[in-house]
Amino acid sequence: EEDMVVTKSNTGYLKRQSLSLYQSQRRGGKGKMAMQTREEDFVEQLFIASTHDFLLFFTNIGKVHWLKVYRIPQAGRVARGKAAVNFLQLQPDEKISTVVPIRRFEVERYLIMATKKGIVKKTELTAYGNPRQTGIIALTLDEGDELIGVGVTSSDQEIFLGTKNGLSIRFSEDDVRSIGRTGRGVIGIRLDDDDEVVGMAVLSPEASILTVSEGGYGKRTHESEYRTQSRGGRGLINLRVTPKTGRVIGVRQVFESDDVMLMSDQGNLVRIEVSEVNEIGRNTQGVRLISLNEDQRLVGVVRIEDDNGKDNGSDDSEDEAHDDTRLNGTSDEIVGETE
Repeated sequence: EEDMVVTKSNTGYLKRQSLSLYQSQRRGGKGKMAMQTREEDFVEQLFIASTHDFLLFFTNIGKVHWLKVYRIPQAGRVARGKAAVNFLQLQPDEKISTVVPIRRFEVERYLIMATKKGIVKKTELTAYGNPRQTGIIALTLDEGDELIGVGVTSSDQEIFLGTKNGLSIRFSEDDVRSIGRTGRGVIGIRLDDDDEVVGMAVLSPEASILTVSEGGYGKRTHESEYRTQSRGGRGLINLRVTPKTGRVIGVRQVFESDDVMLMSDQGNLVRIEVSEVNEIGRNTQGVRLISLNEDQRLVGVVRIEDDNGKDNGSDDSEDEAHDDTRLNGTSDEIVGETE
């Protein structure tokens, strides 16, 4: 048994490396590349797991696939790895929404799921401990709905949902009764017909909520700014949506040491440090994160977690040449703050 660094790329490539390859070195270096990716690809999830841990692959159509870490091949530092379709029997329209590493299927631990139509579902983790080769149902989806997020809870945490029209709701996990694996769930947030959920989080103390809009605007707000409400309400304003900002395309829980990757509809990728985005109030339009052409829109945002095993020492020019996604400066001008 050995601790491994497991990575999943944006286009579904998987690989693992020994954690011992990631040395803790001095602060301020460039670090090492975790994966060699094509221009349109990047590392979307990175986590540390034992070779005997389980990976739960949740997909947009409400299924979950199950894989032991040791079944993912080891690969070199800059290798892409292998596509998930080599390990999982995915349907043609099935895409991985998120990967959840699990050490043990423990009692009194739960999975919370959220869909784009505002449904949330809570099920005991042990219900997902008996896999099938073709996957099993994680939840029953209404027609046109999709699974957008999954989190592991310990029965006493707070859940956050953010929507495309700039609304959000925070509610206690106690408001969501645990049901069976194939159940549908209950209303987490009540949406207008033209709205949908674009992000969920199981809140951690001292975290921030990063909200990003299609017009290149975004804001970071401390989790304490969002008061707890009853599940099933219409929520509070999270970001003031205007023609300038455009609608919200992503809401992510982040920490000061994280990075985020922004993706445009023209295939451009920009990586920024969370610490570059100052924390501001809840009811604002935010700041400009990136300048876009008139015909360009952001379509995605991904949190890239800081991992303590990251090599922050100096490295060779190969790594420097691949650091072209770093944003060269951001605007700190706050637009339209109202309380």
